[in-house]
Amino acid sequence: MKKILIVTDAWYPQVASGVLTILNNLIPRLKEKGFEVVIIHPGLFPTFPLPFYREVRIPFFTKRKVESIIMQEKPDYIHIMTESVLGFWARYACRKNNLKFTTSYCTDLPLYIEIRIGFFADTSYRYLRWFHDGGEKTIIHTKSLKSKLEQRGFKKNLTIWPAGVDTDLFKPNNGNFSLPYQRPIFVYLGRIAIEKNLEEFLRCSLPGTKLIIGDGPLRHALERKYKDSAIFVGYKKGQELVDILASCDVAVFPSETDTFGLTIIEAMACGLPVAAHDVIGPGDVISHGVDGFLDKNLEFAALQCLKLSREAGRKKALTYSWDVSTQEFIDNLIHS
Repeated sequence: MKKILIVTDAWYPQVASGVLTILNNLIPRLKEKGFEVVIIHPGLFPTFPLPFYREVRIPFFTKRKVESIIMQEKPDYIHIMTESVLGFWARYACRKNNLKFTTSYCTDLPLYIEIRIGFFADTSYRYLRWFHDGGEKTIIHTKSLKSKLEQRGFKKNLTIWPAGVDTDLFKPNNGNFSLPYQRPIFVYLGRIAIEKNLEEFLRCSLPGTKLIIGDGPLRHALERKYKDSAIFVGYKKGQELVDILASCDVAVFPSETDTFGLTIIEAMACGLPVAAHDVIGPGDVISHGVDGFLDKNLEFAALQCLKLSREAGRKKALTYSWDVSTQEFIDNLIHS
């Protein structure tokens, strides 16, 4: 049995994490294909919460243990999903012991840093270029991100690996569930944090109802500020999430920092057109004027989506399969 070791700094108690969503779908499918999967994650170490985002746990006393796990497990393949503490020391251990590894560029961290503190973006790109160029291959989700990283000087084999969606779970409800809100219902699904640009959506003047599914460090502040114009329902999962999402009319994706946007294809799978900006992620997934609308003016894009077919989004989502995604992930691994 082949063994895959995956390193991730994104782990529970995080919920609205694209990396975790990928792992939750990838790991069981890797096991179905006969792989043994070992995960190095923050839950294996003492941690402290990130001050401005307490769901994110930062591990410490990690250097020796990360190397020890890698050397004891003797994996056939090593993949580093994140570039933070555990990713850093996994890279160190692999380079020290002449082990080959691959990486993922799942989060455009410099954009997050620029939004939060206003500087260090260029420095962080230099760090990320150093980090990923140490591996054999960097797996990314979209063509536009590949182009951006190439322009930033990333040299080590950038390979596109699209994520997937569970279309057996995320699907239209065909009127079997309804929401007690005024229509049309414009919905946001995801983390409620500054980098998601949610307030732009909340400021839009739209008919009907704005519905917010998710949680995060800005939830309470935004819920107080927009208590008369939006409904916040918190985290939802499984069938309850699908019932709510599929009963809405338009999904709104205001983020300009995501590298893909898994919630875009989850909404499409439920039959919702998606309003977004024409940036990396949405611009790669949405067919403008067909299954969504891309525009600098998010309010205009959301209103235009009311004219679009719900079937078009479902058809697009069916092209994003986790089974295909898992096989492409396997095909891109490099023997350690």
